[in-house]
Amino acid sequence: MATLGLAAYGYGIRYEYGIFNQKIRDGWQVEEADDWLRHGNPWEKARPEYMLPVHFYGRVEHSATGAKWVDTQVVLALPYDTPVPGYMNNTVNTMRLWSARAPNDFNLRDFNVGDYIQAVLDRNLAENISRVLYPNDNFFEGKELRLKQEYFVVAATLQDIIRRFKASKFGSTDSVRTVFDSFPDQVAIQLNDTHPAMAIPELMRIFVDIEKLPWNKAWDITKRTFAYTNHTVLPEALERWPVDLVEKLLPRHLQIIYEINQRHLDHIASLFPNDVDRLRRMSLIEEGGTKRINMAHLCIVGSHAVNGVAKIHSEIVKTQVFEDFAALEPEKFQNKTNGITPRRWLLLCNPGLAELIAEKIGEDYVRDLSQLTKLHEFVDDDLFIREVAKVKQENKVKFALYLEKEYKVKINPSSMFDVHVKRIHEYKRQLMNCLHIITMYNRIRRDPAKVFVPRTVIIGGKAAPGYHMAKMIIKLINAVAHVVNNDPVVGSKLKVIFLENYRVSLAEKVIPATDLSEQISTAGTEASGTGNMKFMLNGALTIGTMDGANVEMAEEAGEENLFIFGMRVEDVTELDREGYNAQKYYDQLPELKKAVDQIKSGFFSPKDPDLFKDVVNMLFHHDRFKVFADYEAYVKCQEKVSELYLNSKAWTKMVIRNIAAAGKFSSDRTIKEYARDIWHVEPSDLKIPPPNEPRDAVEDKTPNGTAA
Repeated sequence: MATLGLAAYGYGIRYEYGIFNQKIRDGWQVEEADDWLRHGNPWEKARPEYMLPVHFYGRVEHSATGAKWVDTQVVLALPYDTPVPGYMNNTVNTMRLWSARAPNDFNLRDFNVGDYIQAVLDRNLAENISRVLYPNDNFFEGKELRLKQEYFVVAATLQDIIRRFKASKFGSTDSVRTVFDSFPDQVAIQLNDTHPAMAIPELMRIFVDIEKLPWNKAWDITKRTFAYTNHTVLPEALERWPVDLVEKLLPRHLQIIYEINQRHLDHIASLFPNDVDRLRRMSLIEEGGTKRINMAHLCIVGSHAVNGVAKIHSEIVKTQVFEDFAALEPEKFQNKTNGITPRRWLLLCNPGLAELIAEKIGEDYVRDLSQLTKLHEFVDDDLFIREVAKVKQENKVKFALYLEKEYKVKINPSSMFDVHVKRIHEYKRQLMNCLHIITMYNRIRRDPAKVFVPRTVIIGGKAAPGYHMAKMIIKLINAVAHVVNNDPVVGSKLKVIFLENYRVSLAEKVIPATDLSEQISTAGTEASGTGNMKFMLNGALTIGTMDGANVEMAEEAGEENLFIFGMRVEDVTELDREGYNAQKYYDQLPELKKAVDQIKSGFFSPKDPDLFKDVVNMLFHHDRFKVFADYEAYVKCQEKVSELYLNSKAWTKMVIRNIAAAGKFSSDRTIKEYARDIWHVEPSDLKIPPPNEPRDAVEDKTPNGTAA
């Protein structure tokens, strides 16, 4: 947004401990706290002058003047500002992260027995709010501390936004603005998933209870201010907060949510009389068992725009997940395909390739990635082909040295680097990759003399600490790696590495060195993915399903320039209809049977033959993601990959076609679409003069009436 000249603030929590550091001990994931602030953070600046109170608990008093939330507990939100500079345009936006602080009279103001020491120690209870990031991936865990975190960031941020709105003189004659009519024209708030959904009732509370706006006016302003981005369709990931918990922690907000819901359901009942099932499906409150608030429904009802993050995902959002809402307001639903920043994901991590591209098409592509299409002219240029291959080889040698240093495994840099790095989750199907590794291993053992295209398979990613199956998958990969890497028959033909503690800084090393990018989620489960785009831009070829942004990558580059395999969304739906029977595939595919039998019999865990029984049992009896159904197509597709890899020139030409087609996947394009279609602001390519230049030199160049 800074690069596009958009005035923006990014708000979040300043967690003391971020995502855990992953250690692998004896093949198992072990978590360690990430004490990232231990040595200080030179980029942040604490701003105590903007500290704000956030309220919890208490009760609601109703009177003639309206509702009052009283007897609350207060936690202070201390902002830390980090500058976010645009690319070479002297524009800097601010990321403001909130840290929780106890007020100085915490536990001392109540008619307190006088245990001063305990009262001071208890300050930790308040300050725990910003202590640690919840590490769940695509999974909702309804914990009170998590709800506190969600409301904490929302309440502090909205106070900050309103303070700034009231202080700004733009389009107003008042010394302090109290009229909110222009609020949605001045302020746009994008909800990044449902985690900040409490912002909707919180803004209503501010408008109705504090600013004394009539409900309908407040609701109109609120809806025009908010927009919601959906990030997942997995049902276990959707936030559904128990009503009892919200009532205890945020009693006024629950009342407001009930009121929003009542008016929402009245409207639907007027359009669809007697359709009680539709009312049940569309309610913000889920009855049956414990009453819960469906936060996605709250976001849809309280926003003027809803978007998915890839074409296929946005279609699934419209036609399956929220079909009733889309039928009601089709114009509300949009697509904004994700993108990645070419500054980090090309220039910074792969300077060799970035320079090579600049030599051919100039340097402007860095700000306008669509210019990469110019590379199509050089797809048959023998010198360019050799240079692209050379840069890749240099990156591989460099990464091979890193691996040998860190993992004490001898890597063959001329082998195909086959890379599968992302969070460990059943839907991402690292297990399918694992079955392919075992299949390759068995083929080498069966016929050691046969020509085999050597591979180094690199798998990395963190498992959520409470996700048993994901942790078993990590252990299995490491167990298979141990057998494969120590078998003299295999030698340098096949090596398997589990990359420890996969994170952005490690991605910057591995992605430029990758030949084959694994994007193999079950069709209809990966909202978009962005790693897929990073690999494409860095000269890797993709093996993948028609899922997430893979679909658009194939559309841009031509399906013949990706290794697309497996079921499409329609096939998955059809298979669900007839019932998925894993046993059938096991019985029909001898290589699959052999691989599964080896896992089951303890071939990879001789000291504990039953170690992987849970994994095998899942694959046969409750595999929601249908690994066996795509196994055969996957293995056959991998054979095509190996065949092409033998022809270095043909491989590199396909690489060039992919890079030339990667322009769509710049975050610049994504953000321009949000700006124009949702926030109604225009990006600007004005370069602000640096502080050492006199300002008046450019004043006449500034168009009249621009403001963000």
